[in-house]
Amino acid sequence: MKLICFDCDSTLSSIEGIDELARLRGAEVFAHVEALTHGAMNGSIPIEEVFARRLESIRPGRGDVELIGRRYVEAVEPTARETIGRLAGKGWTPVIISGGFRQAIRPLADFLGVERVEAVDLLFGRDGSYSDYDRAYPTTRSGGKREVIARLRAELRPEKVVMVGDGVSDLETRPAVDLFVGFGGFVTRERLKGESAAFVTSLASLPALV
Repeated sequence: MKLICFDCDSTLSSIEGIDELARLRGAEVFAHVEALTHGAMNGSIPIEEVFARRLESIRPGRGDVELIGRRYVEAVEPTARETIGRLAGKGWTPVIISGGFRQAIRPLADFLGVERVEAVDLLFGRDGSYSDYDRAYPTTRSGGKREVIARLRAELRPEKVVMVGDGVSDLETRPAVDLFVGFGGFVTRERLKGESAAFVTSLASLPALV
């Protein structure tokens, strides 16, 4: 088995799910959350410092999350579905590893043919209102994606692991994978571009690299 792991937001889809949830709450909440997201993705603010703050500002309900799930699919990276299919044909098993929310990402994963999603579960009350999130999940903190990859290696014993992503939380996996591919199809982060073993702006470039 060979694993190819993808970040979700700004990689498999052009949107940042947390920012889109914030947009539903108006301009002021959106601006606040977007600034925190940019800080975390660029590495100037640890993700654990912003995770709870963003969700408390938004308090997304189940219906909000379902809406963002549809938006992920609408904003899918143009070559993602075909590329994942080609990679699967070459023996690669795709996995999504995200600091986003499992319930929102699931529709995109289904559209792309990705069975395994490693992401944060949101918790809702009986009426569908926001309750909390899985605070113990690795991707809610710095180094979390690297921890997830270590778990996947222990569970699946893959012969090779590749990670593809656009942010610093993805770059943190570099010591734990055989190849780290930076992605700049939607946002180019100079640190990521400079420190990636390979850098692409279209997922269609991946089969030739791996």
